[in-house]
Amino acid sequence: MGESLNEKNAMYLDMSAQNQALQEIDLMDSHAFSSHIQDILTHKQKKFALGGYAENRAIYRRSQVFAQEGSLFRNIHLGVDIWSGSGAMVFCPFEGRVHSYKDNMGFGNYGPTLILEHYLEGQVIYSLYGHLSRKDLKYLKPGQVFLGGEKIGHLGDTEENGHWPPHLHFQLIHDMENRKGDYPGVCAEKEIEKYLNNCPDPHLWLGLPVLSF
Repeated sequence: MGESLNEKNAMYLDMSAQNQALQEIDLMDSHAFSSHIQDILTHKQKKFALGGYAENRAIYRRSQVFAQEGSLFRNIHLGVDIWSGSGAMVFCPFEGRVHSYKDNMGFGNYGPTLILEHYLEGQVIYSLYGHLSRKDLKYLKPGQVFLGGEKIGHLGDTEENGHWPPHLHFQLIHDMENRKGDYPGVCAEKEIEKYLNNCPDPHLWLGLPVLSF
């Protein structure tokens, strides 16, 4: 995010199904949801709120994107969310090339999404950046190289980012399974072992100890 995330500028945000405060707002109202997040940041005097890896969330019931057969919804979050203001800049953590990108439109979806391919210690791993600004996709090309610390985009606003409060969904992926511009950021509980094995905890890439503050 262009600066170190630490206890001075960031806080962890509980978006789990156990968070009673989320049950008191209309999650279908994207602007009310955004105001809730911004009020927390203002009250805590923080620029960023983050967390959510492997978190069990009920918020996905707001969108049919996550619906399964019957009344079931995917509910296990596979990345780390960094909540902030729309327009906040996003930077490349390690050198990588553009694997693919896509505007995943629709209520509850990723919106503009970028996936980078990295070579680290002789292995390939992918990083996914969801809920970006639509204008950022205009400047991307397949195979384009970004250096570590180079700007790759901005946080999109609620109207373009899948109707979410402005935030970055950051996820690591071992096997893209032949997908381009998209990969599940949420899985069903019955698939948790498969997806957590394929999507490792990204905290170290963010320079963060796991849930330490």
